[in-house]
Amino acid sequence: MANGETNLHEHLDRVLFDQVQIRDRVAEMGAEITREFAGEPLTIVAVLQGGALFMADLIREIRLPLEIDSISVASYHGATESSGTVTFHQTRMPNLRGRNVLILDDILDTGRTMRAIKDKLRGECSPKSVRSVVLLSKSIERAVPIEADYCGFAVGNEFVVGYGLDYQGRYRNLPVIGVLKEDFIE
Repeated sequence: MANGETNLHEHLDRVLFDQVQIRDRVAEMGAEITREFAGEPLTIVAVLQGGALFMADLIREIRLPLEIDSISVASYHGATESSGTVTFHQTRMPNLRGRNVLILDDILDTGRTMRAIKDKLRGECSPKSVRSVVLLSKSIERAVPIEADYCGFAVGNEFVVGYGLDYQGRYRNLPVIGVLKEDFIE
């Protein structure tokens, strides 16, 4: 590769979901959300940064009046496992009073982040309803009892990257979702 470029696909042990699989599943999820919220306005609250790519594709598949907002939280803090501490990076929460809210995140694993976000939004923002959508859900025992209302794919207890998911800020731009090789995890 020229100019120090790297083929990031070579950093993957294997690809779990390719571009076509992701696109097709996101379209199915958008249709399901459209049916379930028919006639109701919806506010998508994306968890940044991992949820950004997923949000961009999903909102194009939802045929409803909708608003978009975002929040920034951290629980991995650069590691491959959740630290157990959820940190909110903004001082004000979005105005969600009386709105149907759909929290959008890239992955559900321990459940701590999703639980903290749901609790904070319900407690501070007075929404009409709060539901959740994730691209991936790890098939593990959660630290807190929670599941997503809408889920793209189930994955095992492996460290995955691509399509918005990162490791230390890298790999978000991969168009596929794959398992990162151990050699590339510090």
